[in-house]
Amino acid sequence: MTQEVTMDTVIRQRIKGLRLAKGWSLDALAARCYLSASTLSRIETGHRRIALDQLVPLAKALGTTLDQLVEPTADEDVVIRPEPEHQSGITTWLLSREHSHDGRAVAKMRITQERSVQDRELSVHPGREWFTVLTGTVSLLLGERTILVHEGQAAEFSTMVPHRIGAHRGPVEILTIFDREGERAHLPGSHATALEQ
Repeated sequence: MTQEVTMDTVIRQRIKGLRLAKGWSLDALAARCYLSASTLSRIETGHRRIALDQLVPLAKALGTTLDQLVEPTADEDVVIRPEPEHQSGITTWLLSREHSHDGRAVAKMRITQERSVQDRELSVHPGREWFTVLTGTVSLLLGERTILVHEGQAAEFSTMVPHRIGAHRGPVEILTIFDREGERAHLPGSHATALEQ
């Protein structure tokens, strides 16, 4: 019973939180989901029971899915304890959960001179890649260009352009975000790891 009450409260908080995040009044949301503003107010405050036939238009109006709106809250540990994965000239720490629902992976990488950019084949895969340089200078081979990305700078590019990330004159550490295709191509343990080519 307590869990049911808690879940009901969470759903109400999500509805109100999503509405406020969009900057909408009760009237603005009411116009989008065909419920009255007073009904929405009572739903948000817990003075009215939430019916399934109300949740579907609410989820649609708020730009989410019914599944996300009613997703149970988990008591899982929120702290991620990354373990380093070592390859020749590169160490990777996966900073996101392995099966992220949005299809993105966040990783910290330390790249050394041992991983020579000139000696490696360029990688190509669908999607986009983003990284920021935490320390050192990255040598980014992007097609025919070599671009130096310095500490504190970031880069974003289409991964359909042949590319390779390396260290320029010393080790470099980056924080990177991959989409699902980039994760397969670049992270250890993925299906086809381009870094091992």
